[in-house]
Amino acid sequence: MAEQRDDGKPGSEPGTDIEPKAGGQPAPRLDEEQLRQFQQFQQFQDYLKFTEAQQQGLVPSQTTQPVTQHYGGQPPAPPGPPPGELVHAPRPRMPRWLRRLGGKLLAWIIVIVLLCVGATIVYRQIFPSDAGQDTATFVQGGGGKHHTNRVLASSPWEAVRAIYDTIGKPYPQDVRVETVCLAMTEQAQAQFARDLGYPDCATAVPALNAKVTDITPYIYAVRPMSSVVPRQNLTIHSCWYSIRGGPVLGSFTLQEVEMGQWLITGHANSPDPCPAPPAGN
Repeated sequence: MAEQRDDGKPGSEPGTDIEPKAGGQPAPRLDEEQLRQFQQFQQFQDYLKFTEAQQQGLVPSQTTQPVTQHYGGQPPAPPGPPPGELVHAPRPRMPRWLRRLGGKLLAWIIVIVLLCVGATIVYRQIFPSDAGQDTATFVQGGGGKHHTNRVLASSPWEAVRAIYDTIGKPYPQDVRVETVCLAMTEQAQAQFARDLGYPDCATAVPALNAKVTDITPYIYAVRPMSSVVPRQNLTIHSCWYSIRGGPVLGSFTLQEVEMGQWLITGHANSPDPCPAPPAGN
């Protein structure tokens, strides 16, 4: 009799008998390679029997083929995807520390954006933009640039002379209006236009320019009357000068403001009689 294993199945491992021969003699022992070939032969025989049964109609064609036994302890491979279908690789999971870092960065970005928006709103409230305003609307607001920039004359005499120069020369209309009107406060703009017979400063400037007939004597008529300049207010009268070649613009009251600049704060028609000019030194 062939040697029996604990599972009661002879020949289940390499080197055992396949089946005993007649007369009780054991069959030759098979090595591992011969046993593998024998098992493949048995599987092939099973497949031939199953195919023959299908052809004879003994087994429905939908019946799956017999599952052959796998040896060596290896389970059958899992079924793959259908032919032609793409297999999507699993998406790697982001580490927890990286997710936390990304959340903190996003929070800081949001805070910075909100701070920038808030700062922009505050800046525009303090320093309104003149973008999109026409010249008349801009000068009615007074500009206000002299508070932070040097845009006005550095002496009262030069401030009045610049009014005559700008009205007398053929500058573009918007340049003339801004230069003349922004040299005055809003109150002075209204007085200047009213005293000369116009509804507002933006209307008065081009109308006065049209009345200039001789540019050279007109723009050089105003000159300093004294080297002593008061530090508070000063009124300069056009009647102190011989204005030729254009309209007489009246009397301008000026005040020193930021950075040593002089702003026109009032206007009136020239008095009659004309007061004496300050004594020169």
